[in-house]
Formats: sequence, C-alpha cells, structure tokens
Amino acid sequence: MTQKAIFDNERYLREQAEEIRQRIRQFGDKLYLEFGGKLMFDYHAARVLPGYDPNIKIRLLQELKDQAEVLICIHAGDIERKKLRADFGITYETDILKIIDDLKKWEVRVRGVIITRFEKQPAAVIFKNKLERRGIDVFIHYFTKGYPTDVDLIVSEEGYGVNDYVPTDAPLVIVTGPGPGSGKMATCLSQMYHDNRRGIKAGYAKFETFPVWNLPLKHPVNAAYEAATADLADINMIDPFHLEAYGTQAVNYNRDVDIFPVLRRILEKISGDTCCYRSPTEMGVNRVGFAITDDEGAKAAAKQELIRRYLRYQCEYVLGLTDKKTLQRADLLMKEYNLTVEDRPVVGPAREAARVAEQDPRLGNEGVCFGAAIQLKDGTIIAGSNSPRMHGASSVITRALKHLAGIPAKIHLLPQNICDTVTDLKTTILGGKSMSLDLQETLIALAISAISNHTVELAMEGLKEFRGCEMHMTHLPSPGDEEGIRRLGVNLTTDPVFMSNDLYTM
Repeated sequence: MTQKAIFDNERYLREQAEEIRQRIRQFGDKLYLEFGGKLMFDYHAARVLPGYDPNIKIRLLQELKDQAEVLICIHAGDIERKKLRADFGITYETDILKIIDDLKKWEVRVRGVIITRFEKQPAAVIFKNKLERRGIDVFIHYFTKGYPTDVDLIVSEEGYGVNDYVPTDAPLVIVTGPGPGSGKMATCLSQMYHDNRRGIKAGYAKFETFPVWNLPLKHPVNAAYEAATADLADINMIDPFHLEAYGTQAVNYNRDVDIFPVLRRILEKISGDTCCYRSPTEMGVNRVGFAITDDEGAKAAAKQELIRRYLRYQCEYVLGLTDKKTLQRADLLMKEYNLTVEDRPVVGPAREAARVAEQDPRLGNEGVCFGAAIQLKDGTIIAGSNSPRMHGASSVITRALKHLAGIPAKIHLLPQNICDTVTDLKTTILGGKSMSLDLQETLIALAISAISNHTVELAMEGLKEFRGCEMHMTHLPSPGDEEGIRRLGVNLTTDPVFMSNDLYTM
C-alpha cells in the first residue's frame, strides 16, 4: 500500500532557505553553494522519504531567485563516455539541456555551463559548439595541477589560474551538475580564487541531502545513500573532525571526510584567513533531518530502496554497466538489514505469474514466459504475463487499467484488428522480429482505440494513477517497455534475465 507522507516540505523549505541566507550573510554577501545530488527530479529522496517533493530544491531557488544564479558543471569524460542518468534514460549532456530548459521555466537564471577536466575530447568539443551556437555561455576548466597535495600549486596561476573565470553578480551562486564527479567543488574553489584576485571576498558551502547528518549512522535512510552510491564506494561514517571540535556525533561520508584537511588548506590559501569550518559536516547546509515526521515510516521506505538498488545493480552487472564489487556492496547492505528481494511486495506475484504462464501452452515467447506485477496506491497487486499479443508489461498495465475503471477482466481493451495492424507494421513492413506489443506500442494503440471506444477512453483515465506505484518484472525490459514505464512514473525493478538468447533484438 502507498505509504503516507512522512516528510514536511514546508518546514524544510522554510528552514533550508533561512540557513542559506545566514551563510550568505556570513561570507559578506557572496556564497558559492555546491549542490550535491539532483537539483531537480530527486526521485531517490522521494522514494526514501515519502511525501518529499522531488522539485523542492527548485522551489527553494524560486524563493531565492532574486539573489541567485546557477552554474552547471559537466565532466568532459562523462560526455565522451555518453554517461547516462538512469532515472530518465538520457545522457548527461542531454540532461544539461533539460536542466537549462527547466530552470528557465522556473525563472531561475543560468549563468553558463562549465566543462570540467577538459582535454579537447571530440565529443566535449562538439557539445561546447552546440551550446554556444544556441546562445549558452560555455567555460572551460582543466585538471588542477598539484591536486590534491600541493596546495601552493593548486592555488596559483598554474592551478586554478588556468581555468576560465565566470563573472557573476548574484550574492548566491548555485553550482550544480548532472551527477557525481562533475567538478562542482573544484568549480567553486576556482571561482573563489579568481574572485579573490579581483578583490571579491567569497565563501563556500555545500547543499547536501544525504547522508542525513543528524540521523544515526546505521539508520536505513543513510544506508540507502550508501546503496545509491555503491558504484562510487561511498561509506557513511561518524565525522571525526566534528566529534573532536564539538564533542557530538554527526554522520558524513568518506570522500568528504578524506578531502576536508586539503579543502580547509585550500580555502585558507585562497582567502589568507583561518578557515571558519572545523568539520566537513559544518560546511553542509542540510535541514532535511528536521523535516522527517515519521521515523518508522522513513526506515520502512529506505529498506525498500535498498532492495530496489540491489536489484538494479544485479541487472547492471549482467549488462556490463557495473562491476562485481558494486554488486557485493549492495548485497552486504541487504544482509546487514536482513532483507531479501522477496521483501519487495511485487516480486513474489510477478514470479508466480511467470510460473503459472509456463503451464499454459498458449502463452510465452518461444516457450519462455515472463511475469510482471504492479502495486496500486490502494495496495492492490495486479499481476500478468507475456502472450503472443502483448509483452508482460503491457499485460499488467492493461489489467490494472481495467481494475481501476471497474471493467470486467474478460473484456479486451484492444481489438484484435488493431493488434494485427501494429504487428504487421512491426514485422512485415519494418522488419522486426517481435510480434507482441511492448508497452509504448500498447499505449499508442489504446489511445487510438479510445477515439471510438468509450470503455477504452474510461480506462485510459487511470494512467495518471500509476505515478509512484511499484512494479517488478521477471526479465529485463525491452526499450519500449522501459520508456513506457518511465513515462508513467512507475518505480520498476527487474530480475537480471534477458528476454531472449539473441544478442541483438529489434
């Protein structure tokens, strides 16, 4: 059943905005604020903290928009590797374009894009040209000489000095990027170096959501962060600097703790003053822990996220997208919290649907049967399997639509002639192998049928009810299934099983 909201967005918005304003005042009205995590559409936070608005950070920026402008960083290597943002299925450079468009719609000013660790990678050069020819200012940063040990070289004309300077006039400069390793912190420090040479005094702070510093180290919400960054080998830990300075425990993660002594020295070298921060936790601006209204609800939601991440890493491993160590880290977290994949409510029904389908000679694709199950907001679980007409994802979504609309299960939403027409297009005309309809094809066919069929029109109204629902499939999705599920806003997990033994499918 859909969990009740356990997060107070308004309190978080109020306290986080005030905390940021206080930091701006602390540094003489010029603050570079590094945004960790997703600036927009933070679905990880929304899953772990039910009720959390995925766009709460943008709402925050809207409150501060008269004081703020945004710099967007992207690592040149990520452009070259075509790195993907998994929740949208788009590359990082495409995500940059989306971020710029979205920020414009929210009336938040974008100052420019910074390509970091630039080495004239061909794909990065093309991306730079594309942006500039669309009127977007692009700035180039290079690998910082001497980093991380030689502070004198880092803070010099040969270090930060070789980077392009971005002139900014707002007291708050948000520095963000599409993912970890985008060069956000280095951009903040480089800007501070150039500002200082121009007589502008500026400060640095970090906007974090996870790990939550004032929750226990082993709290499942913090464990969910470890799972989300298992590929980076992030480990939560008690901040030793904070403990020594203030005698209180605060949770941080290894990369921030490890780099803090160097970062403090760099800040002191740039400003010529003693660093005001005594711990990496103190650098952070994070009030998220104070807005959690139901700790037990947060624990339950976070444990479900641990399972989702483990299943995702299993799939990424068989696809060659991650390594064995990442999968092992996720597996250790599952064991630490005594979880199994069957603790995810939709896993069992999906696997049972596949088992039942194997007993029916009319179902399956070349003798292979797959199951799928979705949990609706009222807690109802609907299961289905593939057939000669439909993929498993299509079957379960159409069944769920009938359930939501109160349409008897025996009524077919798609007439045979429409299915046959789409199948003929796919196979005879376009040369595809698969005859059954994937989810995207099914949704289009339903939309066409709804023109002349009131029952289908009624069923289609239920599509908006799927956002935030949980779904599991016993196989890796086809591109059409994956895109359709993503557009519906469903939280999908799958077993690491290919739909076919063929290496290439169409």
